[in-house]
Amino acid sequence: MQSNAKTVKQYLSELPEDRKKAITTVRKEILKNLPKGYEEAMNWGMISYQVPLETYPDTYNKKPLMYAALASQKNHMAVYLSGIYMSEKARKKFEAAYKATGKRFDAGKSCVRFRKLDDLPVELIGKSIASIQVDELIKQAKKAHRHQ
Repeated sequence: MQSNAKTVKQYLSELPEDRKKAITTVRKEILKNLPKGYEEAMNWGMISYQVPLETYPDTYNKKPLMYAALASQKNHMAVYLSGIYMSEKARKKFEAAYKATGKRFDAGKSCVRFRKLDDLPVELIGKSIASIQVDELIKQAKKAHRHQ
């Protein structure tokens, strides 16, 4: 369920009240912990946290390198943590920390899904967002690109 919203404000305004509250809470945590150099934008029909093309233009798809994203899907909400899921070590560490919170762990290939805010360890999401600086993400992306 991709949104055609052009701005984050428009995206949030289109959400039902309960989802708007949950997405807004997670968004505030992300913004509070987002390392310098990333930008918030609407991309891929979601609120995206990405490396601007001015910083890293050499992406495989000519779009900004996505670090994380936040979305309201048809049956759930999701936090996409592309940066964490680029590294097997970081992924395992994140998943172990998530499961240790006792919250329901429902993950896709690069996202964690939640139906209500109480299902998500918001503080862990913030710590995870703070864990990878822009230059480290670019280094990981270049390494992954070379191995394709």
